[in-house]
Amino acid sequence: MFSSSLEKRKIISHLKPTQILAVGFALLIFLGALILMLPASSSSGEMTPFVEAFFTSTSAVCVTGLVVYDTGTYWSLFGQVVIIILTQIGGLGFMTFAVLVTVALGRRVSLKDRLIMQEAYNTYNIQGVVRLMLYVVSITFTIEGIGAIILAAKFIPEFGWARGIYYGIFHSISAFCNAGFDLMGGYRSITMYAKDPLIVLTIGGLVMVGSLGFAVIAEIINHKKNERLTLNAKVVIIAHLVLTIGGALLFFLLEFSNRSTIGDMGISHKMMSSLFAAIVPRSVGFSSIVTSDMTVGGIFLTIILMFIGGAPGSTGGGIKTTTAAVLMFSVHSVIKGRDDAEVFGKRLSKELVNRAFAITAVSFVLLTTVTMLLMVTENFTFTEILYEATSAFGTVGLSLGITPELSTVGKILIAFTMYVGRLGPFTFALALAQKNKSERKNTRYPEANILVG
Repeated sequence: MFSSSLEKRKIISHLKPTQILAVGFALLIFLGALILMLPASSSSGEMTPFVEAFFTSTSAVCVTGLVVYDTGTYWSLFGQVVIIILTQIGGLGFMTFAVLVTVALGRRVSLKDRLIMQEAYNTYNIQGVVRLMLYVVSITFTIEGIGAIILAAKFIPEFGWARGIYYGIFHSISAFCNAGFDLMGGYRSITMYAKDPLIVLTIGGLVMVGSLGFAVIAEIINHKKNERLTLNAKVVIIAHLVLTIGGALLFFLLEFSNRSTIGDMGISHKMMSSLFAAIVPRSVGFSSIVTSDMTVGGIFLTIILMFIGGAPGSTGGGIKTTTAAVLMFSVHSVIKGRDDAEVFGKRLSKELVNRAFAITAVSFVLLTTVTMLLMVTENFTFTEILYEATSAFGTVGLSLGITPELSTVGKILIAFTMYVGRLGPFTFALALAQKNKSERKNTRYPEANILVG
């Protein structure tokens, strides 16, 4: 027994932080799937098939919200609680809860754990990472608590005290963790509240804050009047504002006359629905309008926003807003004939620019591959499949209605895409990569040119 435990510790010690994150999320998904298979998890009292339970668990842990069964009607209260717990753990990261237990027991957090936390929160160094984690947990529960109270104020008169409070807590966690699971039934999301500012703006606000990234949230809250925000925080905030305001304006124009979405609404409701439609593709599956009724332009714009996703260190997926921003800065510098990408009087390193291009390239290849495979296994249009694949990659949860009709192979492909999207394509690639010890870092080959453009 002792030697077996020692061997396990030896294996774990040789794993890289990225590999531990990948394995940890995978184990959590399988554990969740086994629990959701139990008869107690379904409202009918019957066992749920493994593939469907696995898909739902993956969607919850990867804070996506794509569902093969309607969350509000298929799952029992126990099953729904399991889903929202998996969502909370997936949103904060399983290592957060592991370190919380360690701190609660009064034990010292190891260097290995700090390195994993650094990778999970996407911070620059390990200094203060445990303090950041504790702060993140307190911020998360505080914001989710405020959101739950506001939403419960609307749900209690409609559903009663117990159900209203439960609905408030469930949807607040789902929104802040950028998951998009809902209990309204009939795969309707919150379309019945499309004209209700309290529901739409509260959920939209929770999604926005959750997709900013924990480090940026902490920096904003602790920001003092005479201090400057870090360059990272500035880029994240500006990127969010540009994508949200620009996306809302484009949705307003594209869907203005579409009577199936916002065409019959008043101007104020059109603006609110357009704003919400620009916020949710950051990484959450809530929708106040029926997404399948959007114009082709609206659907394409949603795909672009889903591909970009949220900020680093957030619960959002996609290539991340800062990656897209670095690409834009780099392209602008090339056009201007400058050697370096520049922003706010600062020069971005070549390594950072190369990483941004690598993340985008790997993401594009992944999305293209999954889309092509789904075109073979599924009988849907290209637009529906691309939308579904991008939603899974961006851990968004929006769908044009094809998720429940996916084949077994299709569900596994989408589940895999959600998993890679939650880990991050670059992190997943690093977890798989085997470092060649014989490779010399200082080796530089002769320079050569290739014609491009």
